[in-house]
Amino acid sequence: MRRILDIIKKRTGSQAKSTIPFRLNLLFFIVFVLFAMLVGQLAYLQIVYGGKFQAEVDRTDKTVMTGSVPRGMIYDSKGRLLVGNSTENAISYTKSGSVSSSDIYTIVNRLTKYMSVEVDDLSSRDKADYILSAPGKSDKVTKQMPKSQRVNSDGDALSSSKLYNNEVKYIEKQGIHLNKKDLQRATLFKKMSAAYSLSTVFLKDKDLTSREIAQVSEHLTELPGVSIGTNWNREYPQGKSIASIIGGVSTEQQGIPDSELNTMLAAGYSRNDRVGTSYLEKSYESILAGTKSQREVQVGSNNQIKKSKLVYGGQKGGNLNLTIDSKFQKKVQADLKEQYDAAKSAGITQYSDGAYVVAMNPKTGAILAMAGIHNNPKTGKTSEDALGVINRTFVMGSAVKGATVLGALMDGVITPSNNTIADEPVYLPGTAVKKSVYPIGTFSSLTAEQALQFSSNEYMMALAMKEGHAKYVPKESLTLDSDIFSKMRGYFNQFGLGVKTGIDISGETTGIEGSTRNSSGQLKTGSALDLSYGNYDAYTLIEMAQYISTIANGGYRLKPYIVQSIQKTKDNGKKGALTSVTKPSVLNKVGFTQDELNVVRKGMYAAVHGSGYWTTATKLADISPSVAAKTGTAQSFYYDPDNPSSDPPETITTSLVSFGPYKNPNIAMAIVFPNLTSETGSYPNLLAKQIYTDYFKMTGQK
Repeated sequence: MRRILDIIKKRTGSQAKSTIPFRLNLLFFIVFVLFAMLVGQLAYLQIVYGGKFQAEVDRTDKTVMTGSVPRGMIYDSKGRLLVGNSTENAISYTKSGSVSSSDIYTIVNRLTKYMSVEVDDLSSRDKADYILSAPGKSDKVTKQMPKSQRVNSDGDALSSSKLYNNEVKYIEKQGIHLNKKDLQRATLFKKMSAAYSLSTVFLKDKDLTSREIAQVSEHLTELPGVSIGTNWNREYPQGKSIASIIGGVSTEQQGIPDSELNTMLAAGYSRNDRVGTSYLEKSYESILAGTKSQREVQVGSNNQIKKSKLVYGGQKGGNLNLTIDSKFQKKVQADLKEQYDAAKSAGITQYSDGAYVVAMNPKTGAILAMAGIHNNPKTGKTSEDALGVINRTFVMGSAVKGATVLGALMDGVITPSNNTIADEPVYLPGTAVKKSVYPIGTFSSLTAEQALQFSSNEYMMALAMKEGHAKYVPKESLTLDSDIFSKMRGYFNQFGLGVKTGIDISGETTGIEGSTRNSSGQLKTGSALDLSYGNYDAYTLIEMAQYISTIANGGYRLKPYIVQSIQKTKDNGKKGALTSVTKPSVLNKVGFTQDELNVVRKGMYAAVHGSGYWTTATKLADISPSVAAKTGTAQSFYYDPDNPSSDPPETITTSLVSFGPYKNPNIAMAIVFPNLTSETGSYPNLLAKQIYTDYFKMTGQK
C-alpha cells in the first residue's frame, strides 16, 4: 500500500513541476504583449496626435473675453457735436465659470461695506434668491419645510429645481423683511447672478464717489471678479431737438432687443451689450459700435480666472457727420412751434394730432432739417416728433396736383401747347357735386398753369376722366377704364408718392392706398376722381418732399439721406480719416420732357406770384429770392382711439410743397398741419415763409 502511495506522489510531483512554470510563462507573455501594445499606442498618440491634444488643452484653458468700447459720436453738417459720450467711473464684475450663489453672496456682502447702490425694483423672487444664497441657508430651509414639499407622492426626493422653487415659496410665505442695506445687497446679487459666464456687468456707474473707488480698490483681493473701470452714457450738447431722428441706445439691463438677438449674437455681440434700438443709432449700429477689445484669460481647473492679458485694445466706433445744420434745425423747430401755438390760440387744434415739416436739397437728396410736433388732442400736451415725417401718413390734398398734371402730360391727354379744359364740376348719381373750393362758374376754362395757380379740382378730375377714357352723363353715370387707379398711381410712384423713399433712417413707412372697388366689386369711379386732386390716398411727408424735389431738380427722384459721411476717431479722441462719403443716388428718372416740366413749374410759380383772388400761395410772394409752391387742403376725419365706434368729426388737413430759389433750387420743402377744425390762418404758408427767410439769411442768398 505504501509502495502504491509513493508511486502516486512521484507522478503528481513531476506533473506539478512541469505545469506551473508553463502557466506562469504564458501569463508573463500575455502581460508583456499588452504592455507593449499600451506603450506603442501611447507613442502613436504622442507622435501623431500630440500637437492636436496640446492645442485642445490650450483652447480649454485659455478664453478670449471681449470688452465694449466708446460708441461713435454724431456731428452736424458744420462739425458741431450733436451726440457724444460722457465717461463715468464704474465698478464692474466679471463672472467666473463656476462661481456659486454662495460665492456671489459673500462678495456682495463684502462689497456693500465699501459702496452703496440704488435699489432696483426687486420682486419677491429676487429677494428670496438672495436670502437662500447665504451659506447653509438652503439646507436649513429644506429641513424646516413640510415633508410634502420635499418629496413627491411616491416618497422620492424632488428634483433640485422643484425643491428650490418650494424653498422660494416657503420663504415668501414666511414673509420677507430686508433692511435698506440688505435690499442693496439683493440688487447687486441680482445683477451679478444674471451675468453670463466670463461676461462683465456694471454694478455702479453713476454718482460713484472717490471714497467708494478708493475703498473698493483697497479690497479688490477679497472681491474676486470685481474691478474699477469706466462706462459711457450718451449726451446731447446741442439739446434733444432731433433726438427722435437719432434714436436710442439700450441699457445694459435691456441688452440686445429680442427681435435682433440671434442675428447680433452671431455677429459677436453679447446679450447685455448696449446697442442702437431705433432710427440712426440702429441703422448705423455696425459703424457706431466700433470693434470690441479682446483680453486673453487663463482659467484654472476650478474655472476661476487666474491670469488675463490684453491682446487688442479695440477700436472706438466711427463718427457720423449729418447733413443737418443744428442751428437751422433749431430755427425750423422753433418756427414750427410758433405757428402751431398760433393755431392753438386760434382754437382750431381740438382734434389736431400735430404738425410736421421737412426740408431737403433737391440736387442731392440731403436732408436739411426735419421737425415735428405731436399733439395729444385730449390733454393738449405736445412733444417733439421729428420721426413723424417718415412714419406718419396723411391725405395731403391739392399739394399733389403737380404730379397729376405731369402724369397727364406724359400720358398724352394734354400737351404743353394744348392744355385748356373747360372748368366744370362733376355730377355723379347719389353723391354731392364734385367741385373746386371757388364757386361754380368762376372760370369757364383753365390752362394747366392756371389750374395749378387757382388749385382747380375740376381740372384735375377732367384729366383723370381723359386718362380713363370716361363715358360720362351728368347725374346719371360715369364709367372709367378698370386700370385708372393703377395708371394714375403709376405716375405718382415715379415721383415717390406711395412708395418708400429709401431714406437712411430705420422705421420709414409708406403711403396708404384707398380701395379701388366697393363691396359689390364695382370700380369706385368717384374715388378715382378724388385721387386726382389728392383727396384719397395718404402719403408720408418725406414722400411729399421727394416728389417736390423731383420737380425742382428736373425729374430725378433722389434717395433722401441724413448721414453725409462716416469718419474714424483717432486715439486722442479727435476726428480721423473719412471712411465713406454719401453721394447722390438717383432712384429713377421721370419720363417727362423739359417743356412738360415747365408747365408745372410755371404753374407753381404763378400760385405764389400770380394775380387774382383765388391764387393760393401769395403769402410767399415777397420772399427773396423767389420761390414756387403748391398748397393743399383735404377733408379728413379725427378717429378717437378710445372710442373707435363713434362717428368721427370732420376735420381739415392743410399742406404745402415748395422749392426755391425758383431758377436754381437748393431747398425743397414739405409741410402738413393735419386735422384742424378750420383752414383759416394759412399756417403752412406762414411757416414756409419763416423757414425760407431763415434759410436764405443763413446761407447768404439774395
